[in-house]
Amino acid sequence: MVESTAGRRAPRADEEAVVTRLRAAGCVFAEDEARLLLESVTGPVLERLVRRRTAGEPLEQVLGWAAFDGLRLVVEPGVFVPRRRTELLVRLADSALAEAGVLPGSSAPAAVVVELFCGVGAVAAALLRRRPGLEVVAADLDPAAVRCARRNLGDRATVVGGDLVAEVPPQLRGRVDVLIANAPYVPTAALATMPPEARLHESVLALDGGDDGLDLHRRIAAVAGEWLSPTGSLLVETSERQAAATAGLFTAAGLVATVQRDDELDATAVRAHRVG
Repeated sequence: MVESTAGRRAPRADEEAVVTRLRAAGCVFAEDEARLLLESVTGPVLERLVRRRTAGEPLEQVLGWAAFDGLRLVVEPGVFVPRRRTELLVRLADSALAEAGVLPGSSAPAAVVVELFCGVGAVAAALLRRRPGLEVVAADLDPAAVRCARRNLGDRATVVGGDLVAEVPPQLRGRVDVLIANAPYVPTAALATMPPEARLHESVLALDGGDDGLDLHRRIAAVAGEWLSPTGSLLVETSERQAAATAGLFTAAGLVATVQRDDELDATAVRAHRVG
């Protein structure tokens, strides 16, 4: 998402006109959004993009890319837009690999990372930038998200379309060093209260977590243990309110679970691993 910047140059007349339209449409960071739009296109194309944005479409879908952990990732209309808070999963995964002794550029056998509910492949892409030698599989049920993930990850990862672990190569069972999931965790009844940008323009597959928001976390808990290596880690994004319940699901499944919180990112995740 766009954040305000300080020390900005004086806007041009055409930029001021775009800012005025964006501000009238309720865009909080209208100046920053106008700058990004004007840097991308001009003329009739710019007008089409401004109309899409003022109609409520997420800026990232309008631009065709989202910023995430220092990367620009391809984003198509209708797909889930990576949130900055999900960078916590990147940091936790990187730390888990470091604790396991995996060194960037190591000649040892590649560590295995699986990202479920990968969306556009944001976490996988960020990890591969830090650790290019990883063996990565990314999976999602949304065909548009799979297309984006394939563009963002290229030949550096295997991207599959399917539900949960259904299409993850079976030879990775018991070998996964880091299993990552940014599964939907919004309770079904709360979808109607989400910002229109998400509610109207992102796939419900990426938002709806069932009655209490934990349906997918239950399914992850049921299968994670058989996919993790003996020293592997499971990392799942959740909300601060739901974190204890998410951790309880993994504990009940025989894993050791801890809640991880980053106030700067306003992000919460649960990290779990096998007992012993």
